[in-house]
Amino acid sequence: MRNSCVALIVALFLSGPIWGQRASVATADKAAIVAFTQKAVERALDYDQGNRESLIEAHDDFTPDGWHEFMKWLEGYLDDKGAPTGSSRFTSTGDPVMKEQENGVARITIPGILKQESKNAYGGISKTTYRVAVDVQVGSNPLKIQHLKTTMLPAIDKMAARQPVSICLRCFIGMLPDRRSKA
Repeated sequence: MRNSCVALIVALFLSGPIWGQRASVATADKAAIVAFTQKAVERALDYDQGNRESLIEAHDDFTPDGWHEFMKWLEGYLDDKGAPTGSSRFTSTGDPVMKEQENGVARITIPGILKQESKNAYGGISKTTYRVAVDVQVGSNPLKIQHLKTTMLPAIDKMAARQPVSICLRCFIGMLPDRRSKA
């Protein structure tokens, strides 16, 4: 009995580094999942007005259901050929947070700034900047986005809430009162 206890203790002691390796593999897996998710979110939310290919570049990062859901979210912002009717740029403003990892699916939130721009047929440009949190579910092998949701966050303070307003110069001039002399 005593020998079996000693053997058990020795076996546990010798297997200690294996436990450490498992922890580092889990940490490496987590780092790989987070790195993939950051790059995939940027690809999905960075596209150019009128350039369908800039949007489609992200297709391979999604599961079929995830891509369908993402394209449904973009409904109304695509032309009849599937090209975006505006441009979008996402910039991460903080470290991604892995909320949980269960059954092969990781839930990650990435804070950031989403800038959108749209040019109209007359040359006018509309720009908007949002503070957002991007919630992503990533799983499968290889990694794929199963769900991506962008949520607007409240502004930090009143100065951050003020967004620059752009207006077409022709439109601005048209709003000015007519000051020509009428003689």
